[in-house]
Parts: sequence; C-alpha cells; structure tokens
Amino acid sequence: MNEHVPVPVPAPDDVKGILHPDEQARHRSLARLSAGPEAGRFVDWYWSVRWDLRGRPPYYAEVLPYPCVNVTFERTETRTGGFVNGVCTTKFVRELSGAGETFGVRFRAGGFGAFTGLDVGAFRDTAVELSAVLPEAADLTERVLAAPSDVQRRSIVEDFLVGRPAVEDPNYRLVLRIVAAMAQDQELTRVDQLTDRFDIPIRTLQRMFRRYIGAGPKWVLRRYRLQDGADLLARGRIEDLAALAAELGYFDQAHFSREFTAEVGMAPLEYAKNSLRSRNEVTSKVIPTTM
Repeated sequence: MNEHVPVPVPAPDDVKGILHPDEQARHRSLARLSAGPEAGRFVDWYWSVRWDLRGRPPYYAEVLPYPCVNVTFERTETRTGGFVNGVCTTKFVRELSGAGETFGVRFRAGGFGAFTGLDVGAFRDTAVELSAVLPEAADLTERVLAAPSDVQRRSIVEDFLVGRPAVEDPNYRLVLRIVAAMAQDQELTRVDQLTDRFDIPIRTLQRMFRRYIGAGPKWVLRRYRLQDGADLLARGRIEDLAALAAELGYFDQAHFSREFTAEVGMAPLEYAKNSLRSRNEVTSKVIPTTM
C-alpha cells in the first residue's frame, strides 16, 4: 500500500519543528537515518542528537513536536534508559548539560498505536520507560546503547520491530492519509474541511485521533500550521504578518500572535529577529570579516 511507503528522510536544512534552529545547531549535532521498507510501515525515520557542553553553561533546546510518538534511547549525566515519549501538546524543552546522546525512533503519526495495538492517548504529554510498555524490549536499550554507530543502532531496532508481528489495520491507513493531507496542504485549517474531504463523521475522526495520535484533529491542524509559521519566520518571512496569519488559517494577526506567543514563548516578530541574529552569528563565524 502507498501508505506504507517510508517517508523520505528530510534534508539537513529541514528543521521544521525545531525552534531557534541556528542557535540549537551551535550546541548539539543532529543526524537522521531512513527506515527500512518493513519498519517504514510504522516509522518515519531514526535520529540522533549528541552534545558536549562540559565546561559550558547548560543549553535549553526547544521544539514544537510533531503529533507522533518517539522512542528514545538516552545516555546523559542525569538519566540513562529507553523511553516511550507520547505526543507533546506544548513546547518541549530539553536541558542539554555536560555530555550526552540520544538515539531516537520517530514513529509515524499513528504508527506506534498501530504497531503496539495500544491507545496512545495514555502517553500524552508524558514519558514512560520502554520496558513498562513493551516488556519484550527489556534488553533492547542496553543493546542499542552498546552499539558503536547509528547505523548499527538502527539495525538492532529494526530487527526488533520487524520481528514483532503486526496486524493489518485499515483505520491506521486512513489516519496516515488524513495526517499527510494535514501536513502537506496548508489550505487545510479547519476540521470540517477534513470531514468533507475524507467523508468521515467528526466524532469518528475524533475517536481515531485520540486512539492513534493521542490528540484531537483540531490540535494536530493547529500544530502543523504553527510549525509552518515558525519555520517561515525563522527563514525571514516578516514583511507581512497579517498575510502570514491569513495563510495559516488564523482569523487575524492578533489571534496568530497570541497563539504563537503562548506556544513559543515570544512574539512572532521577536522570534524572527532572534532567528536572524543567530543566523548572522553563524555566518560571521563561517565567513571571516575582511578589513
């Protein structure tokens, strides 16, 4: 089925969802690996983050997370282990201090629920130890963290994923189609547009999203459009905030500014200026100024 084709790994400059991307890049590395054809039924891609801030102040990395579950294998100075991280409905802030690393599995929206058969609403806005959710993965964390490379870590995780029988789930295939439309079509800004396009009652849509995504369709739409807005602002789109708000489906600029400020922690124009400063600082270090 087309819905089971793995999503391509984003280009290195695709930082949608990452807040203050140029600033973050100065404090940690980020790598992504594609999923194999079988695991790709449920997994978007694998990712790894590493940092070494020993002798430097901690850095707080901020993200507007995608509507999906991430399984992470972490080794830091404060905690080590494997975790199931449910959909995060607020800005996610991670303190990076000392030296550490995380290898993550980003499941497709709805993928973890389809893979496990669990109601992912139970993991919303929380992290649970992996072995408590999947007891058969008790030794997986140790094996993943012992592997010397991301490629080997991916292989270990994929062996586990494809070795676990998965049930064909037509509801999951429908969730994939709906979420893909949400992410790719910026003209989708209202839930009634989804119910019309996919000919699905709103209550059915809401139940499916709670079960597979862990959050309602209205929230998912708003998160995608807010990510679009943050990405455009970080890239320098500041000439007409009223037009940008309209493109993203907001009633007016004031509504967009209030929601953006509440979620991101600063007003849209302030965020854009902060991003420009960070980008200029990176450029000045890469391209020496000549006298």
